[in-house]
Amino acid sequence: MAEKSCTIRTRKFLTNRLLQRKQMIVDVLHPGRANVPKAELKEKLSKVYKVTDPNQVFLFGFRTAFGGGKSTGFALVYDKLESAKKFEPKYRLVRAGMAEAKTG
Repeated sequence: MAEKSCTIRTRKFLTNRLLQRKQMIVDVLHPGRANVPKAELKEKLSKVYKVTDPNQVFLFGFRTAFGGGKSTGFALVYDKLESAKKFEPKYRLVRAGMAEAKTG
């Protein structure tokens, strides 16, 4: 099956110097596809915002519009990986594989 393309648009872009990150709403247009994997979106956003490590990009809260073809979510692009580990909630770090889940 041929790989179908997707278009990424950002809006409500904000540079948050206090938390050392850029935050934005991401609109993904993906006609002909059910949805787009977050790993693929991470790669594309890391290229757009010139981030060396894709682990500095955190994506969450994606909802697919009724009928498909468009998804909207939230993205955080950190300046450094250390600041991401400092300011991100633990559950998102666990999802990204950068922290261990608490057991018990």
